[in-house]
Amino acid sequence: MDYEIIYSRRKTLSLCIKNTRLIVRAPLGTPKRKIEEAINSHREWIEKHTERQKIKEERFVGLSDKQIAELKRQARKVLSAKAEYYSALMGVDFGRISITSAKTRFGSCSSKGNIAFSYRLMLYPEAAVDYVVVHELAHRKEMNHSKAFYK
Repeated sequence: MDYEIIYSRRKTLSLCIKNTRLIVRAPLGTPKRKIEEAINSHREWIEKHTERQKIKEERFVGLSDKQIAELKRQARKVLSAKAEYYSALMGVDFGRISITSAKTRFGSCSSKGNIAFSYRLMLYPEAAVDYVVVHELAHRKEMNHSKAFYK
């Protein structure tokens, strides 16, 4: 398996998948044998997450500027309507809604109540979109992911 090792002054070894490539972060002086042992013992996790990355990449490959603009327009309309609907049900208010091109997060909520959603949400099933909208609106009551947030 092809991988990249990044040595630093960290104390522990970690594995992550970036663009379907395995990145190993290791403490300075970690023997290659120890790194290979870690890779072998986590092979199943690596394969699972590499496959997930491939699926994610395939989902976004080939979108033209025109298609992206249409998805952003659709996102503004759909997500604004969903936020209005769910905020009324939940008894919360929010500031403005913005549509982003974020790749690593679907939504965020600021302390001022402004909510940002990635246009990429429009490529997912409606149930997933609803979940993200409700999740971000829930931050209007609890701004973190503590136990209280999930009640």
